[in-house]
Amino acid sequence: MKPIAENVVIQIEIINGCILACANCTRHVGHHRKPFIMTLDEIATAIASLEDFPGRIGCMGGEPAMHPKFKEVLALYRGMIPDRRRREFWTTGWKWYDYLGDIQRTFDSDLIHVNDHTQKTGRHQPLLIASEDVIPDAALREELIDDCWVQRQWSASITPKGAFFCEVAASLHHLFGGPDGWKIEPGWWKRIPADYTSQRDYACNKCSAAIPMETRSDARGGRDPSIDVVSPGNLARLKAMGSPKIARGDYEVFSKTLEREDLDKEKADWTPSKFRDFIANSPEDIEKALEKAT
Repeated sequence: MKPIAENVVIQIEIINGCILACANCTRHVGHHRKPFIMTLDEIATAIASLEDFPGRIGCMGGEPAMHPKFKEVLALYRGMIPDRRRREFWTTGWKWYDYLGDIQRTFDSDLIHVNDHTQKTGRHQPLLIASEDVIPDAALREELIDDCWVQRQWSASITPKGAFFCEVAASLHHLFGGPDGWKIEPGWWKRIPADYTSQRDYACNKCSAAIPMETRSDARGGRDPSIDVVSPGNLARLKAMGSPKIARGDYEVFSKTLEREDLDKEKADWTPSKFRDFIANSPEDIEKALEKAT
């Protein structure tokens, strides 16, 4: 695992609601009975805590444009982060044309990432197969978690529950009602892997990001693409918390036990971070890619 200061970007999760409920969502959309919405004061505190962070500051969801004060959020980013190159944005493209002027005033085009999940080639790594459920070898489990691609390639995260070393871990803490994260204060991002122990012990054993396995289509639309893969322990947790997605039966149970030789077979062709074959900085980019594909 790497120190948080080495992250290219740290995400501020302004809302975890979304217009979609894609399969194996990294924010577990579809399982929450009520999404969180960060207040403007919470967002301002989060931005202020990253003043000396050397990387970029992300505006992330869910779908950020669903925030009821989205224009005010963008104004905060512009006012508190003077350097445009330190601002970054993730979106499904929802209400793109309603907010286009504000988005363009806030973010450079190459730091806008659009994914509306219409592409059948898009893939997601299953995330709700608890490693503790399917990998009995504790040493192997720790080895995989130490080398997790999400923590190496993605971001630390700030949510209403605090700051977290990993964005997927942050989502799991919300999903299952886990302990709060670190206090959002200047310098929190200077933590190193030795400081992650409690968050890691809570979240990583309930997660499958680090497990080499077949990725699944993340495309929206229809019943099949909305199905999440879950392990028995997480299924029990999701039922106990009243997950709407589980109540509808939109899940598949994975209960196989995995040993080292099973994982070695998967590693050769396992590229979970390459979830689609093109980059889109606007909805028009997606349309062009779809036209080219057909």
